[in-house]
Amino acid sequence: MNWLLLLAAGATEIMMAVALKLSDGWTRTGPGAAGIALGLVSMVLLTFAMRGLPTGTAYAIWTGIGAVGTALAGIVWFGDSASAPRLACLGAILCGMVGLKLLEK
Repeated sequence: MNWLLLLAAGATEIMMAVALKLSDGWTRTGPGAAGIALGLVSMVLLTFAMRGLPTGTAYAIWTGIGAVGTALAGIVWFGDSASAPRLACLGAILCGMVGLKLLEK
């Protein structure tokens, strides 16, 4: 259950970042307010996930999900670069996350 909470927290983190992008520098307050609310929900879910997961592992995976997911959202929806070096770096983050999960004790 803790891993599902962590996954939900990471997914919510991605939604937060996309909402903040859509706020267009706070010229659109609706998406900005949604971003703040989603950020709060993400942190609450992370806090619950940390009840049963190591702190460092949970935090690193939460930020990794957010970073990789947000970068992919940027590529898909906002035309961000999908260069091979950039994708390789995202792959390295994913490898680190998998390593943390596999080495969890």
